[in-house]
Amino acid sequence: MSWLDGLKELSDLDLADLDFDNVGSWPMAAKAMVIVTLFVALLAGGYYYHLSALSDRLQAAESRELDLRRQFERKSFEAENLEAYKAQLEEMRESFGALVSQLPSDTEVPGLLEDISSKGELNGLSIEAIDLLDEVLEEFYVELPIAIAANGSYHDLGAFVSGMAGLPRIVTLHDFEIVMSGDDSTNLRMDITAKTYRYRDESNEE
Repeated sequence: MSWLDGLKELSDLDLADLDFDNVGSWPMAAKAMVIVTLFVALLAGGYYYHLSALSDRLQAAESRELDLRRQFERKSFEAENLEAYKAQLEEMRESFGALVSQLPSDTEVPGLLEDISSKGELNGLSIEAIDLLDEVLEEFYVELPIAIAANGSYHDLGAFVSGMAGLPRIVTLHDFEIVMSGDDSTNLRMDITAKTYRYRDESNEE
C-alpha cells in the first residue's frame, strides 16, 4: 500500500468505527497515526524534561559561578591588602601594649595613691581620706576604685580634677559630690571616686 493510499484510508476513517478494546483490528493507517502521535508525545515530553533539567543545572551553575566570583574577588582583595593588614595588626599590638603599660600592677598602686595625694596638695587641697575599695573583675581587666575626700576652694578642686588627667597611669573620675564645708562658702568638700585599672592576667589569678 502506497502512502497515497494510506492518506486516502486515513481521510476516510471514522473514529466512531474504531474499537478501542480491540486495537489490533484497526486499519493500518489508524495504527500508524496512533504510533506517530505517541512517538511525538514521548519525544516532546522527553525533550521538555531534558530542557527543564538543563535549565535547572544552568541556574545552579550560574549561582555557583556568582559565589565563586565573589569569593575570588574577596580573596583577591585580601591578598592585595595583606601587607596593609599585617601593618595594621602590628600597630594594634603596639597600641594595646602601650595601653596595658598604662595600667598599674598591684605593686604600683601605693605609688599611684601617693601621686593622687601629691596632686591634691599641689593644688592647695586638704586630703581627708584616700581609701581603696573592693576590686571589680571585668572580662579583660580589673577595676580598682579609690574613694577620695578632699577640702578646698572651687578653683582648687577644679585644678585637682584637671590634674588627674596628667597622671602617668589611666585614671577616670566618677560619682563626684561637692558640698559646702561648714559655713564658709569658699571652702568646699568634694567626695569623688577615682578608678584605675590593671590588665587581668588570668594565669596569675588562678
